[in-house]
Amino acid sequence: MSVRLKPSSADDRLHEVFGVPVRGLYTAAVSPDASPALSRALELRSFLALAEEQVARVRDRVHEAMAADRDMDELSAEDLRMDAQWLEAALDACDGYRAALDDLLRTMPPPGQRTRAVRTAQPTLATVLPPTAPAPNGAGAARARRL
Repeated sequence: MSVRLKPSSADDRLHEVFGVPVRGLYTAAVSPDASPALSRALELRSFLALAEEQVARVRDRVHEAMAADRDMDELSAEDLRMDAQWLEAALDACDGYRAALDDLLRTMPPPGQRTRAVRTAQPTLATVLPPTAPAPNGAGAARARRL
């Protein structure tokens, strides 16, 4: 199945921001006057949809392994540990993609407004280094609430 057809938790927000359902956004993104923000938003949305599918697959596999009607002798602590690691990685990816998409949607120009390319001075090393404080997006706190 194409990633364009996979649902994601960001679909409603994208529809709200751009005023077009997600399927229509993919069509609009290939037009010559499509904004770079739309292309980036759809790329992040595609990554998010795949990461959410991974979460669902691991969840379903764990539920199946832990089903009440399964033979307890079939349980594997090693398999469950690996699934837990995979789930953690997929949840971290989802958190990162959601945070990046939220940042993009918050900072992009309003839909329909074209921006001019403006040349600026090259950034200095001091402006390139990330802050050492924890991320303000609360991704870690959101993830902790799910566990």
